[in-house]
Amino acid sequence: MKILILGGDGYLGWPTAMQLSALGHETAVVDNYLRREICRRVDVSPLMPTPTLHERVTLWKKISGHGIRVWIGDLTQWDFTMEVFQSFKPDAVIHYAEQPSAPYSMMDRRAASLTLHNNLMATLNIVFAVRDFCPDAHIVKLGTMGEYGTPNIDIEEGWIDIEHKGRTQKFLYPRQAGSLYHTTKIMDTDLLWFYVRVYGLAVTDLMQGPVYGLFTEENREHQALWPSFNYDELFGTVLNRFLVQAAIGYPLTVYGKGGQTRGYLNIMDTLNCVRLCVENPAPHGSLRIFNQFTETFSVNQLAERVCASGSRLGINVTIQTIPNPRVELEDHYYNPMHTGLLSLGLEPHYLTEERLDKMLSTVLTYREHIRKETIFRGVTWK
Repeated sequence: MKILILGGDGYLGWPTAMQLSALGHETAVVDNYLRREICRRVDVSPLMPTPTLHERVTLWKKISGHGIRVWIGDLTQWDFTMEVFQSFKPDAVIHYAEQPSAPYSMMDRRAASLTLHNNLMATLNIVFAVRDFCPDAHIVKLGTMGEYGTPNIDIEEGWIDIEHKGRTQKFLYPRQAGSLYHTTKIMDTDLLWFYVRVYGLAVTDLMQGPVYGLFTEENREHQALWPSFNYDELFGTVLNRFLVQAAIGYPLTVYGKGGQTRGYLNIMDTLNCVRLCVENPAPHGSLRIFNQFTETFSVNQLAERVCASGSRLGINVTIQTIPNPRVELEDHYYNPMHTGLLSLGLEPHYLTEERLDKMLSTVLTYREHIRKETIFRGVTWK
């Protein structure tokens, strides 16, 4: 297939490109280096230096023999988006091309404006590019479990059947996001659902939980091919942050009571979920939604697991409870369904002691790169 990966420089986009090209698909990536630019602007950096997309593609070609086409440009600009889609005409479009940080989106008005404009305009341009240049293409969009919030009922996979005054209808499951970033993801879902109904698009929307990890089948032997592993408060996911904090003796920062529970998954499972969706496309005229995670943990549970891993590796890891900078429930009911991707054949990589110890030992190897002052910046929702 011809597969276009939007946001191909990101933590998930680049590993996805390697996996799909290794499987023989004609693969292209698009990025405007927005995440790198924001990181420079707010003075944070990943654990290991990240080569440019062109450098990664050159190295990947040398190692694997598989080529990947690169476009550098801004998908919020219609002329650029049109150029890419007209030229490549993909069979599948994987949409990671969004500002991905909830804390960044809550920093100030400028960050909020950038997040809103980038995420919604990119999605809108993608819709029209598919309609105009590759109407048979399947769109796989990375959403987030954060769209749902923490309702006091079970979270279904995207849709819910409602009975009201003797009548029934299926609706999108109610969304109640906890940040502006997550709110833009809700708006993405609404945009796509509207254009599915109007233009008959084929869309899979993946409600993904926080992702952790470094290693994939394609990058194990080559550090230069590892994903961009942020550990700061803005762009680092919670388990990745905890691993870095543990490596330098920085107390694990648990927000409030630490009972916040979410669905998590290994980076290898993200790649396999996306691959399964590409291989098994949604029908045209439908918005298919999967909840993409493999296990649920509270923040306290993750912190305890990292402490135990530190003990196994001979380092002392401590936990520090701090006032919660976010506006969220710290103790809540959480029971999301997630059967769709398992039914397509997903074989999960669970957070075992062995995997956790391997990640922590790897971070320990690179601990001289860690900039302690960037770990906690004090961004608050209020």
